[in-house]
Amino acid sequence: MSQKKRTFLTVVLIVLIVGLVLGLASILIIKQIGRSPAIAFGDKIGVITIEGPITNSRNIVNQLVEFKKDKGIKVILLRINSPGGGVGPSQEIYREVMRTRAKKRVIASMGAVAASGGYYIASAANKIVANPGTLTGSIGVIMEFVQIKELLKKIGVSMEVIKSGEFKDIGSPHRKLTEKEKKLLQDLIADIQEQFVNAVAKGRNLPVEKIRGIADGRILSGEQAKELGLVDQLGNFQDAIELAKKIAGIKGEPTLVYPSKRKGSILDLIFDSAAKSVSTILRTAPIQVKYYWPEPSTPSITETY
Repeated sequence: MSQKKRTFLTVVLIVLIVGLVLGLASILIIKQIGRSPAIAFGDKIGVITIEGPITNSRNIVNQLVEFKKDKGIKVILLRINSPGGGVGPSQEIYREVMRTRAKKRVIASMGAVAASGGYYIASAANKIVANPGTLTGSIGVIMEFVQIKELLKKIGVSMEVIKSGEFKDIGSPHRKLTEKEKKLLQDLIADIQEQFVNAVAKGRNLPVEKIRGIADGRILSGEQAKELGLVDQLGNFQDAIELAKKIAGIKGEPTLVYPSKRKGSILDLIFDSAAKSVSTILRTAPIQVKYYWPEPSTPSITETY
C-alpha cells in the first residue's frame, strides 16, 4: 500500500472517530436538556418529588437550596406523594420550604397521598394543588409500641434491666407502660402536635384555632381540604404547572428541571449506606414519634414525570 493511500485512510479514520464522538456527545446533551439546570434554556420550573415515607431530609433540602440559587428557575414545584414520616425530617423540609418561598415562589402538587408529614411540608408552600380524591390531612402525631412480653414468656425468655432513672426504658417491648409513663408520653405528643398545628397555621395563614379544630388525625379528601382552606385549588400535576406559570409570569411552555443525579464519591456511598442502616434501626426502635398516617394498606405511590 502506497504512503498516500495510508495517509488518506488514516485521515478518514480520524474523521470517523471524531464524528462518532461528537454524535454521542450531542445525544447526551439532548437527553440532558430539560433535566439539568445547567443545560436547560428559557424559563424553567424546578420540580422536586417527595415520595414514600419521609425518613431523611438531606436530599430534599439540598435540592431546594440548589433551585433557590438558580436564577433561571422562576418557580419551584413540589410533587408530594407521601403518607408522612419522621417529625425531624418533616420539620427540616418545612423550614427550608418556608425559607425558599421568601425568595422564590413554591407550589405544592399533591398526588395520591399527601397526609400528615406530607401535608406538613405542603403547608409551607405558597399555593397547594390537590386532586379531588387526594388523601390528605391527618394532622396529628403518633407513637407505636410493640409488646412481646407474653411471647417471650412462652419461649422461656426473660430480661433484666438496670437503669439510671425511672423513665430510661420507657416504651420497652418487654413490659407494659405505667400510668406515669403514659402521662409523660401524652404530654410529649401534645407538645409536638401543637408544633404541627402552629406550622400549618403559619404556612396557610389561617387562625390557629381553626387548624386545631380539625387537627384530630382525620383523613380528608382533596375536595374536603379545599373547603376547609387547607388546599387552594383542585387539579392534577399539569394544573399545578399552569398555576406555577401564571404565578411566575411565564409565557409559553417552560422547561421542567429535575434535580441532577450526581455521581457520589466513596464517602457519599458510605454515608448513604450508614443513613439507610440508621433509618432501618429507627423504624424498628421502641420509640419513634411520627407525623405519619398508618394507612390500612400501603398503595404503590411511586411516580415519574
